[in-house]
Amino acid sequence: MRTMTRLIYLDHNATTACAPQVVEAMLPYFSESYGNPANGLHVLGRQAARAVDEARHQVADLIGAGAGEIVFTSGATESNNLAILGLARALKALGRHRIVTSVIEHRAVLGPCETLEKEGFEIVYLPVDVDGVVSLDAASQVINQQTLLVSIQAANNETGVIQPVAKIAELSHQYGALVHCDAAQALGKLHVAVEDWGVDLLSLSGHKFYGPKGVGALYVRKSVKRLGLQPLVYGGGQENGLRPGTLNVPGIVGLGEAAHLADKMLDEDVERMTRLRDAFEHTLMQDIVGLRINGGRVSRLPNTSSLIFPDVDADALLLNMPELLLGTGSACHSGAIEPSHVLTAMGLSRREAHQVVRMSLGRFTQADDMIKAAAEMVKVWRALVRLN
Repeated sequence: MRTMTRLIYLDHNATTACAPQVVEAMLPYFSESYGNPANGLHVLGRQAARAVDEARHQVADLIGAGAGEIVFTSGATESNNLAILGLARALKALGRHRIVTSVIEHRAVLGPCETLEKEGFEIVYLPVDVDGVVSLDAASQVINQQTLLVSIQAANNETGVIQPVAKIAELSHQYGALVHCDAAQALGKLHVAVEDWGVDLLSLSGHKFYGPKGVGALYVRKSVKRLGLQPLVYGGGQENGLRPGTLNVPGIVGLGEAAHLADKMLDEDVERMTRLRDAFEHTLMQDIVGLRINGGRVSRLPNTSSLIFPDVDADALLLNMPELLLGTGSACHSGAIEPSHVLTAMGLSRREAHQVVRMSLGRFTQADDMIKAAAEMVKVWRALVRLN
């Protein structure tokens, strides 16, 4: 079945390549301006500190925040943990012990919530409808005066479905609850504005929008900083004591440059990715009878397709298309292949979840890539159906 010769990467929601401008911006801070930004007594330390300060402003500008509200971390996983665990532990004495999240959150949100449950907090999970949208009706029933924090993702990494963050934030604030948003998938694909969304904390990760791996940030509203946030680790006073340890200057510089590029290129990226994604889906829907798109009836990220291929397992499809780099609707957990918790929450059966292929294109994906990918998928699917 192999006719292609070049790998086509269509897994950008998992990670992205560093933009060339990002790599170029980072390079001097590995071996030339390699000082510790905490040391202002010599020129190299001051150079590093200025670079960190500039990156902090670049990240803040991307999301409409103040530079003083940005805390650098190792990525969205750490940011999510710092936001959820740090806030709950710091404010436990207030007597609000309810944490509200959704059943489709990333494991980096579900994990801290499960930890807090063991520490005596009540965790309430909001359901989603068949399109993968968090239920506002359910949110209105469970968010109350006992709620300390509501954590809702901006968009789902598997389906691309965009969540009603602003509406949930408005509801939460009526009861004095704080709101955290995991926006790792949104940066570079949506206009992210913390004031418009009404969120109090927001997590992001550099490698999701053409920055380096191992660096991210947590937005913490000034009012929340005054309330307090308990750090996860202890040591130096870096990042106002919220994230001690010597700063990853090259990574932070790269994150800042990625944020600058995302701000400048967002409209162009969104228009192009939407056009390529829609044409790709149109081709598949024409040629594969019974193909379904998860979340296809609601607002999605412009780059994402979650596709249910009839009569064929996704694993078999991918094994016969080694030149296409994609994801599936199942993963290995504790030695067993389990369906995605996101897809089962949307009502898909185990069988259907195992038929899901996840595609996410990116800034460097070409139109020719998508044409070839669609043709290969159709060809391999037809061949496998004949074998069944």
